[in-house]
Amino acid sequence: MSFNVYKEETKIEFPNNSIIAILIGNHSINLVKLEKLTDVNINLFGNQLHIIGKPENAHMTKSILTNIYDKLCNKKLESCNLSFSNFETEYRIIKDKSYLKSILKKDIDISDYKLQTWKKTVVPKSMGQKRYFEALNNFEVVFGLGPAGTGKSYLAVAKGIDLLKKGLIEKIILTRPAVEAGERLGFLPGDMKEKIDPYLRPIYDALNEMMPPDKVEKKIQSGEIEIAPIAFMRGRTFNNSFVIVDEAQNTTSIQMKMVLTRIGEGSRMVINGDLSQVDLPRGLISGLKESKKILSNIQEVKIISLDADDVIRHPIVAEIIRAYDNYYKG
Repeated sequence: MSFNVYKEETKIEFPNNSIIAILIGNHSINLVKLEKLTDVNINLFGNQLHIIGKPENAHMTKSILTNIYDKLCNKKLESCNLSFSNFETEYRIIKDKSYLKSILKKDIDISDYKLQTWKKTVVPKSMGQKRYFEALNNFEVVFGLGPAGTGKSYLAVAKGIDLLKKGLIEKIILTRPAVEAGERLGFLPGDMKEKIDPYLRPIYDALNEMMPPDKVEKKIQSGEIEIAPIAFMRGRTFNNSFVIVDEAQNTTSIQMKMVLTRIGEGSRMVINGDLSQVDLPRGLISGLKESKKILSNIQEVKIISLDADDVIRHPIVAEIIRAYDNYYKG
């Protein structure tokens, strides 16, 4: 007995032939590999690509090709260095069925999964990020646990900016412990700001990607955005604020309890960290690790774990994380 599988043909037309040549690769190698990856047939006719396959596969392939073409359009052709890993990254981002469902059936309110900043709209790009996103929307205290590149700090900053832009909070407070790889502030040159800034650079980078630099500086000057090491948080109460604690695996037990008890009226707090990257001196317990155990049964606290499948960087990063995880488990 044989079954007919319904297939759909979808077409894309790209106006720039030079970019098409880069997109498909030498001897159309990228199309050949993409056909195997998404289980479709792709035919090139001039500047049109015809994609034939199951509807969800055809739509996903079209999205992959369109996304990469658009990115190539924003680069100088002579500087383009496209490899198939770019296609694999796009595939991994959109392959989840829930995203395909929203594309094909339009029965998910995608507005529930958007954060609007001054420069861009931010959306989750994996199932783990989607769960984290939902936690940011629905809980006052959220723990985001996972390796670098999973978007936990980036999405938290985007959530804070979204709330600030809408006038739902008065201030974003971004903090992290100034402890990494055995270094201490006292050993670094310069005044206090110059000593602190290197530790806070990832936070500045996220802010500048979502807000014009002059607006970032203006809001820092006005106090609407405050960036400081966690040691500066003692004795304060945060009202109507969105507090992000980054690199929380390097907090001590005392620091973690201190910052968690700073929450005041109308405030939310996000605690992010990677428990595989603790840089505290030997003998000190990570405040993040301890709080995960202590607070796991409080209903108002949500703990989200992210992993290699949620890494939105070069695909090799996810493979490196998995290799290390397997090594330590073995």
